[in-house]
Amino acid sequence: MLSAIRAVLMLTLVNFRRWRRSPQIWMAFGLGFVACFLLTNKTVVFAQEHGTVMQMFEPFIWTFGDAKSILLISLCLLLLFADMPSLGAEVPLMLIRTSRRQWMAAQILYLMLSTLLFTLFILISSCLLSAQYVYPANQWSETAAILGYSDIGHAIAVPSFVKVLELTYPYPCTVHIFLLMLGYSMVLSGLMFLGNLLRARLGMVMGVIYSGFGLVLNPDLISEWFHISQYQRAKANILFGWCSPLNHATYYMHNFGYDNLPRLNTSYLIFGCAAFVLFALSFLRARRYAFHFTGTER
Repeated sequence: MLSAIRAVLMLTLVNFRRWRRSPQIWMAFGLGFVACFLLTNKTVVFAQEHGTVMQMFEPFIWTFGDAKSILLISLCLLLLFADMPSLGAEVPLMLIRTSRRQWMAAQILYLMLSTLLFTLFILISSCLLSAQYVYPANQWSETAAILGYSDIGHAIAVPSFVKVLELTYPYPCTVHIFLLMLGYSMVLSGLMFLGNLLRARLGMVMGVIYSGFGLVLNPDLISEWFHISQYQRAKANILFGWCSPLNHATYYMHNFGYDNLPRLNTSYLIFGCAAFVLFALSFLRARRYAFHFTGTER
């Protein structure tokens, strides 16, 4: 058992060692950082112009508590995992020295750790980009109050919501948003991996469809398309809140005690079960997966 675990960990480490010479990986993280800068800059500029400060996690909360920002960042994962499973020149040796089951377990562990690292990178980047105007205390700032209780937040496209300010604090809110982003991204990476195992390049197509499905099932977008009434819009908000994976990843689209939207624990359970099923199907598919190697290094 210990030798099998050691083999899985070593195979996982080999995947991470590819990052040093992979422009695709560097581009994914680079685009993620640029997206963080563009999305958090509105909040930072507002604080700078009005001479206010923010709680250290507020730029992350106001930026990635919104469905569109989560969708934009998750698209970087399409680039990060486009070539999974990696079939480099070292893979034939890995399969000879270990087993297909151990190799597959290492790929899944790599996907999970990579998704966690990328999500953590987004969180840290958001904090660093606004470090000059923040404080660490677990209380909402004057900036948050201005954005939440006025129309300024809507005017500058910063999604600050009153119910978030009144029903929670920055630290637990950050944890929930981080976990929701992680769950959404984990399902996306599992879906792409399974698609690539079924057919080459299918994972990218399935990832785009998954992201597009969440984008289409947006209550605001549907309201603009079909010009539905306010009452119908409230019902659509609840319906799409349950049906759309992107809405499950959006913090304010949850039940805080007075509506019929899904609760946070429900979204965690859905993401966890979906990721488990996708990785389990990938594991089963690997038993009949036909490896095609393009060649070896000279």
